[in-house]
Order: sequence, then structure tokens, then C-alpha cells
Amino acid sequence: MTPARPGPPYAVTVVGLGADGWRGVPDASRAALRDAEVLIGGPRQLDLLPPECAGERIAWPSPLRPAVPALIAAHTGRRIAVLASGDPMFYGIGRALAEEAGDRLRVLPHPSSVSYAAARLGWPLEDVEVVTLVGRPAARLAAALHDGRRLLVLSADAGTPAEVAALLRDRGFGPSRMRVLEQLGGERERIGDATTADDWTRARPPGDPLNIVAVECRQDPDALRLGAVPGLPDEAYEHDGQLTKRHVRAATLAALAPAPGELLWDVGGGSGSIAIEWMRTHPSCRAVTVERDPVRAARITRNADRLGVPGLRVVTGAAPAALAELPRPDAVFIGGGLTAPGLLDAGWAALPAGGRLVANTVTLESEALLADAHRRHGGELVRLAVAQAVPVGGFTGWRQAMPVTQWAVRKPVDAVDPVDLVDPHDPVDPLDPRDTASEADR
Repeated sequence: MTPARPGPPYAVTVVGLGADGWRGVPDASRAALRDAEVLIGGPRQLDLLPPECAGERIAWPSPLRPAVPALIAAHTGRRIAVLASGDPMFYGIGRALAEEAGDRLRVLPHPSSVSYAAARLGWPLEDVEVVTLVGRPAARLAAALHDGRRLLVLSADAGTPAEVAALLRDRGFGPSRMRVLEQLGGERERIGDATTADDWTRARPPGDPLNIVAVECRQDPDALRLGAVPGLPDEAYEHDGQLTKRHVRAATLAALAPAPGELLWDVGGGSGSIAIEWMRTHPSCRAVTVERDPVRAARITRNADRLGVPGLRVVTGAAPAALAELPRPDAVFIGGGLTAPGLLDAGWAALPAGGRLVANTVTLESEALLADAHRRHGGELVRLAVAQAVPVGGFTGWRQAMPVTQWAVRKPVDAVDPVDLVDPHDPVDPLDPRDTASEADR
């Protein structure tokens, strides 16, 4: 029998801890902590370790994320153990450490609070959506609200349950049942009684800061229904008429074909509907919307917040000048300003090979530009016409909306990529998202 090959020398061992502290640490994790020359973690975590863990104890500085590379580098050559809550690879420090140490990282996980919560509630974990509000705005919870869904919300602190209840009421989910689970797996574990968001009062005293909120979504029968696919009702948006209407919006998102982790430029944002629904397709989708009118730009921010994608970046400025410093997109949508000199060419040039561009217009002048672009680059040129039934006296007839001309194209994979023309000795573009992707971006 061939002997097992020795593994790589570990630069860092990350150890998951539960609310039960040292008592719940398995033997392999205990051995790693006893053997470590350097112990890095939060003050609360370091205080859980007994004196037999004799390594030098270092508390994480704040902000934590930027400090990781330098702190690990400062102790190169020493046996480093990093303390984490629960499973380090689930919304934990494990991700940042993996980026630094690669295959020289060893992870010794502990059951996460999510696993404990699902076990206590009897909820199959594969049927539950997890939303973290740790270091993130509560508004992002709105994108996960669908009647009948079960959610586990990772709380930032003791005030999070009240924030969740307020958001549920505001978004038409007041009948949803909530339960707060505290200190899961520890001696002070507590599972609160179920109540509805409507019955949650501000007078309720805050509980333990280490908690998770379980939500069984129930929508008010009179609330506006927001589906999981593009084409939300127009009534979901605050707008001044500058809104890609529902049926055209659905067709536009289908042509843009968002995929997880991709970045969209939405040029001529209007009310932000294309960027917002791009981001709602998957939590990792990102978008930048460019709008020259500051009043509309502020409105886009409000729409994004209400519809659960507060991470939408809004740039106030005129294109194409406002595009110059943006991170490179995977797809570009141009919904306004097509006649601005150089805009269409700037969008095309920004795309990598395989990227998509979609442009909509209702004017003959812009339609001529799209026809010329179609001749030069190919793709699909279509006209979208929508009519709605309206009363005509005592009868019903059709009212035709202005037809929309749409050009949709994918940049050929064999196209010359502008990045390939950069001198390899030049510094890397610091705005390229492939080089600056951070935990917040993903």
C-alpha cells in the first residue's frame, strides 16, 4: 500500500469556537490551540482559552479585514492559530485567511449558529435561506421576503430583532412569525417564544447580542407581490415617468442574462429598475448605475434600499465621462443618452470578450445608431411592442405603448481585449474588480 503523502506545512490553523467555549472544543482543535505560538482572535474568544494555551495572545485590530495580511506576515515562521465563531468558512474569517494562506490553511470548524438553529427548530437546512446582517444594512433582508419562505437572519447585535420586525412590517410582511435564538450551544442558550412582526413592540427589552432570528414569512394579503424573476410591478418603484416598464424590463434582463458574481453598468439609470432587478437575481450580483440628474440618483438609492439591494452603487454624472473610472463590467445596459457622442462605443470597448451589451430606445435618432452598431457588431435587433386593454366607451380596446427598439449583442470571445494591449510591466489597474474583489464585493 502506498503511504499517504504528507500535507503542506500549515501557515495558519483556524479553529471554530461555540458559545460553550473551551468545553465544546474537540480534541484536534484543543491540540492545535495548545501547540500554537501565536493565538489571534477577538477579546471575547481569547478569554475563553485556558492557561494551558500558552501562545502569545493578539486581539484583532479594527477594522479587521485590512489587517489580516500584515498580521499574518508579521508572524511568519511561527505556529499561528486564529479563533473564529462557529464555522470559520461560513461568513467568517476563514475566507480572508484562505486568500492569504491558500493551501497552507488548516480549518477546524465548529457547528455554526445556523446549524444549531435549524436543529432546534426542526427546519431542514437546505430549505432555509440565510441572510447575514452583520456589518450589512437591514434593507438587504427585503430581497429574501417571499410568502411561505423560512429565513435565518444572522444578527449584528441585540437590536437586530427589532430592526427585522420593523422591516417586515414596512414591507408588507407583518404577519410573519419571528423567534429569537440566543447563545446557541452554550450554557445560556435561550429560545424565545414565537410572535408576529406586527406584535413585536419597541418596548420589548433587547436580549443577548449573540442571537439569530428565525422568520417564517407571511405576506399581508393586500401587499404588493414581488416575484423572484425580473419584471416587478411598476408600482414597486418610485419614479417620475423615467422607468423601463415591466414587460420591456423583463425582456431586457433576459437579454442581459445575469449570472452570479457579475457586474452590470446601468447607464442612464432613471429609476434604477434594471440595475435593481439585475442584483435581485442573485445575492452576489453587483451593479453600478450612472444617472446625471441628482434628484433621480437619490430616487434610485431609495428604490434599491426598499427592494432589498442597498449595495447598488449610484454614480451621479454624465456618460460617457462618468464611466472612465468604473470597475470593468460583465454586461452593459444603456437605457438613455444614446446620442451622447462616444457613449455606445465606450460601452462596447469596456466589455471583456464574452460580455453583453443591451441598449433600448424609443427615438428614431437613437434607433439609427443601434442599426449602425448592429451592422458593425452583429447581435440581435428587435422591436418590442406592448399594448394594454383599456375601456373604450362601454367596450374594451387596445392602447399601444411606444415601441422600444432593442439591440442585444455579445462580444465575440475572439475579439481583441483592450486588457491584452496593456504593457505587462505597467501597474495593474486598481479599479479592475478582478484585482480588487473584497469580501464586501462578493
